[in-house]
Amino acid sequence: MGYRRAAIRRGTAGSLVAGVVLFAAVVAFAQDASKPQQPPTEQPGLLGRAGRWIEEQVEKFGSHVRGAGSGIENLSHEAGRAAQSTVEDAKDAATAVTKIPAMRTVTGHEQCNTAPNGAPDCVAAAIAICKNNGFASGKSVDMTATETCPPQVYAAGRNSGPDCHTETFVSRALCQ
Repeated sequence: MGYRRAAIRRGTAGSLVAGVVLFAAVVAFAQDASKPQQPPTEQPGLLGRAGRWIEEQVEKFGSHVRGAGSGIENLSHEAGRAAQSTVEDAKDAATAVTKIPAMRTVTGHEQCNTAPNGAPDCVAAAIAICKNNGFASGKSVDMTATETCPPQVYAAGRNSGPDCHTETFVSRALCQ
């Protein structure tokens, strides 16, 4: 008896499933009948879908390559402009350097005159050092000062005294 009930249950379940499938088919047919007829679309198989996917990937890759190409073109254009600007800047710098008068630092040992106020006046001494080295003029860059005393002061064992005075010398000048 148990086998019979199980078979009936299976039969009832099978009928129920068949009824649901039949009802879904009728509903689908009714919906298709209400829509205007369209030409049947091709349902691609596995190979068709794979082919379409490959085509899409090729299109995407092509757009990336075109984008990279335009980026490289822009980069090369900018690099060319930068190189041209660098060349022009170098030319301008070279022109500016040639316009700087020929200046040079020279060494020497020329005594400075004493100004009316007692301070050293080293303008004439710097010009004299520059003229001795073939330049027209110059300015003092470095000076040396010494205290000079008569021999009697040193003979008495002293290093300074009322007869001693400071002498200033130009030791380097910037000449042009």
